[in-house]
Amino acid sequence: MADHSNPYDLLVSLQQRSKQNAAGLPAQEEAVEHWNGIGFMLAGHQFVASMGEVVEILHLPRFTVIPGVKTWMQGIANVRGRLLPILDLATFFNQSGSSRSSREKRAMVIDRQDVFSGLVVDAVLGMQYFPVDTFRQSASMLPEEIRPFVKGYYERGEQRWYVFDVDALLANPSFINVAI
Repeated sequence: MADHSNPYDLLVSLQQRSKQNAAGLPAQEEAVEHWNGIGFMLAGHQFVASMGEVVEILHLPRFTVIPGVKTWMQGIANVRGRLLPILDLATFFNQSGSSRSSREKRAMVIDRQDVFSGLVVDAVLGMQYFPVDTFRQSASMLPEEIRPFVKGYYERGEQRWYVFDVDALLANPSFINVAI
């Protein structure tokens, strides 16, 4: 055994033994970057809205019908003391909604650019995660009325999840002007 009267020699010896007995580091795996959002069904298509665009998901609340507004403006609801316009997206896009009952439909609440509204969709499909490299900038498979409000889609197997653009919807004058 070596003489370790010198503290420096003792530290060097400990370092060498530690290196000899050390286990290797795990293999470095490539991290896959993901995009996430809230999945929903609308007019028979799967969509996803960015997490930052949807503040809440509600069962379709009871609402009061307002006269003199477009057909897709279903009414206004009182949600925790705040007035929430209820807007049917399928009707806005001139699409037939699903045959689901109003109990199955949901209101995705948006609160952006001074617009607080509940967008009625056929169903909410929960959180969805997609590898960013599966994104495609196309909406050619969708009806023409919906295309301006879609950024593209993510592919998962045979499924296409269209990325809904809430900001494009809010910038559309037809959406903001609900009066007849």
